Amino acid sequence: MIMDQAKIGRQLDGLVIFGNLRQDPLVRGLSGWLCASEEVEREASAAAVAAALYSEGVDLTKAILDRILKDDNFYVRERAAGRRPDSLIQAQLEAELDALSRAAAARPDPGTLPSWRSEATDFNACYEARMERVSVEGYGLFAAYRAFSMSSEGRLVPVLHPDPLRLSELYGYEEEREKVVRNTKALLTGLPASNILLYGDAGTGKSSTVKAVANEYFDRGLRLIQIEKKLLQTIPPLLDELAENPLKFILFIDDLSFASDDSHFTALKTVLEGSIAARSRNVVVYATSNRRHLINETFGDRRGDEVHLNDTLEEIASLSARFGMVVTFGKPGRDLFTALVLRLAEHSGLDLPEDVLIREAEAYAIRSGGRTPRAARQFVECKIVMDSE
Repeated sequence: MIMDQAKIGRQLDGLVIFGNLRQDPLVRGLSGWLCASEEVEREASAAAVAAALYSEGVDLTKAILDRILKDDNFYVRERAAGRRPDSLIQAQLEAELDALSRAAAARPDPGTLPSWRSEATDFNACYEARMERVSVEGYGLFAAYRAFSMSSEGRLVPVLHPDPLRLSELYGYEEEREKVVRNTKALLTGLPASNILLYGDAGTGKSSTVKAVANEYFDRGLRLIQIEKKLLQTIPPLLDELAENPLKFILFIDDLSFASDDSHFTALKTVLEGSIAARSRNVVVYATSNRRHLINETFGDRRGDEVHLNDTLEEIASLSARFGMVVTFGKPGRDLFTALVLRLAEHSGLDLPEDVLIREAEAYAIRSGGRTPRAARQFVECKIVMDSE
């Protein structure tokens, strides 16, 4: 039995397709424990396994399988792109999964500490089932997280605690939101989808709409990547990276605007209009802005010394036209604002007379800069806090 375990441990040290796992503390500790011949060495390796495992629970089999299913490797990329690897590679995959399955089923002798739970599980069957669902569940970081941002170096960074907002929590602007939903559904089904500019006053729910849509369709293979304006130049290489990924992506640019001499303007223009590379069918750009033409333009800009100044200004001002769809979120009138307050109050369990709610909400809106869905939500939240004191 000890010799069999040692062989399995050596197989873990020689993983090829799942080579990333060789550096994982849990797999490394498990390999050491399986290969250990001396009691002291075996105890130390068991402690290493427990140290890596206990923060996730005590189920070793589940922890190892989770790592396998989320691993980003050349095999899963080939399968995700609809290609079948060579039979020799397939045989290697099955051998590695068998070794990992056997290792994940091992456990210390009864009464030995530290210890963990494990069970016999067919990792080959589990992995093949994941390959059948890879188009909606993804692989690597995209299997583990639903939202991302871009670092200054152009790397994807997972958002550990994304806003959980859902469409059912948003009130008002149903017609505007439905346009975004329909476009997103087209993206998910492989139909042509437009880049969208969500334009309107601050606090009208533009950003909330994008985040809620991304959350709503996560289970259908949608992921959100937020990109700051200063990092727009990272989009072209990102599109190349995502090109063969089976998932669908929203590139989210929040609060977008440019100065007339802003170099980032060209980067966005290239992405929206396309370049020598074919436009990706699994990515759309959703941008929000308080400015219809996206440009912070001054009278000084119109007195510039460029020979063809009018041509330049026209190109800058027409940037929003390069979006396939513009959805306008206007400031709500009194009736819509009142309806938003009453629905939010009902949803939150705020029990106050309707006339009191409306009167106090109007006063709050005046103090906070006007009637918006954000002001309605903030008013209700403030009332809940005050009533709880």
